[in-house]
Amino acid sequence: MKNRDQIQKEALDLLIPQHRAGVGITMGGGKTLVGLKHMDHHWDPDAMFLVVAPKTTIFNEWMSQANEHKLSHLVSHMEFSTYLSLSKQSYMYDVIYLDECHSLLYSHAEWLKGYKGKIVGLTGTPPKFSKSEKGRMVDQFCPIVYTYQTDEAVEDKILNDYKIFVHMIPLDAMKTLKMKSKDKEWFSSEQQSYAYWTDRVEKAYSAKELQIMRVMRMKALMGFPSKERLAKKLLNGITDKVILFANTQEQADKLCKDSYHSKNPQSEQSLKSFKEGKITKLSAVLQLSEGVNIPNLKQGIIMHAYGNERKSSQRIGRLLRLNPNETSTVHILCYKDTIDEYWVKQALEGFDSTKIRYVED
Repeated sequence: MKNRDQIQKEALDLLIPQHRAGVGITMGGGKTLVGLKHMDHHWDPDAMFLVVAPKTTIFNEWMSQANEHKLSHLVSHMEFSTYLSLSKQSYMYDVIYLDECHSLLYSHAEWLKGYKGKIVGLTGTPPKFSKSEKGRMVDQFCPIVYTYQTDEAVEDKILNDYKIFVHMIPLDAMKTLKMKSKDKEWFSSEQQSYAYWTDRVEKAYSAKELQIMRVMRMKALMGFPSKERLAKKLLNGITDKVILFANTQEQADKLCKDSYHSKNPQSEQSLKSFKEGKITKLSAVLQLSEGVNIPNLKQGIIMHAYGNERKSSQRIGRLLRLNPNETSTVHILCYKDTIDEYWVKQALEGFDSTKIRYVED
């Protein structure tokens, strides 16, 4: 069994000799601390480092961890940028740290080619496809030299064990969906709506239209009421501390009395009460998946997997911070015989298949 110090040492031993390299370390393994220790190795009174991340909220984590781990001397030598603003930065830095390096796009290539210093990539979910845009960018600018995956962390008792239930839901044939156009209104069913958007996907005449039709089909699936009914039933039947990841703010408010999202003025108070155990049920949209840890969070309901293993991993990751001897339960809702099955399969590829059970609902 490995501990966090061993994991970080293994990663650093492979990173430090490289001019440009990256590591893929799952939640709980200390990915940010690896970056800080690498920074400390290259520190001198004149050194400057650039940390690049998708969102500004991540910058606080770097500074707080530096202070927590007696590396506060690094803080005044760090500057920060989002990926969106990367091209506006100078080349004055000794090392650039690409946090969540799977966020790299082709649009970043020109600036990165002009930078001649060291680059360190950090991610919990390295790109799966080497020929994808993200895969090519990571391979070119910070190829992954070390990985430590979720199930390794479970075996090493860094994360708690888990079980995942995928609830297979048939599309409803009842005409309960109110539809409208400019000059008429009518009722349709989930089956009819899905068939309509799938037909539009298949008949798309251009790449742009195909993309639009796929998004429209996804939005239709995310709004169907049959998932809402099952989510509500599961939520009401769970007595443990449970979080429900909804698709929209409206859905979050509809399904749970206490919700966490940007338009709810009571969000922070609800989150505080949830952390402290004063309430045991909370719904959230995307924000909570970015790094908020909830003590004693034992169950979660994910209404939509997006076919995006990063979003799913982040959400499931909120449930892997229990005592290592405990087991968390994850419920994922999936529409049977639809593209949703493919999305869920993609989202769960990084998880142990023996811990995943498909149930008919």
